[in-house]
Amino acid sequence: MSAAVLVIPSPIGPLGLVADDDALVAVEFLEDSTRLNHVPAHAPALLAEAERQLAAYFAGELTDFDLPLRPEGTDFQRRVWDALRGIPFGQSRTYGQIAEAVGLTASAASRAVGAAAGANPLPVVIPCHRVIGADGSLVGFAGGLRRKEILLAHEGLWSPSEQLELFD
Repeated sequence: MSAAVLVIPSPIGPLGLVADDDALVAVEFLEDSTRLNHVPAHAPALLAEAERQLAAYFAGELTDFDLPLRPEGTDFQRRVWDALRGIPFGQSRTYGQIAEAVGLTASAASRAVGAAAGANPLPVVIPCHRVIGADGSLVGFAGGLRRKEILLAHEGLWSPSEQLELFD
């Protein structure tokens, strides 16, 4: 099994797409494109398709990704990531709602869901950015709250006035 990496530009900064022979395994936020400098001369078809779909998403032309995915994680993390994939474009869920969706009820379950969402190896494609605090606030995002704001605004879930209030 071989891995290939493709670095692409996006409105939230460079993204490193990582695929093995038959599935996308990671999307990495890059501060600059030097972190992943192995860019194949000819990107495998899967990476080219992932790039096409991400470009269409950021252009407002795609709301659901149709890519073979193989996120690596524990059984619990994969259950949470499956629940995240069920959040439609333009909608959000709280950490508590995701906890309930995976069969948990304890108050500490929201923290466990947050930890699993934070370990999501395929952000944007598995939409962990759509999970918000119980009070509607932006909390936690492995890519940083600024990227989360941009993604939620792109999906019509966050307005510039809310962004200003966050920083006032």
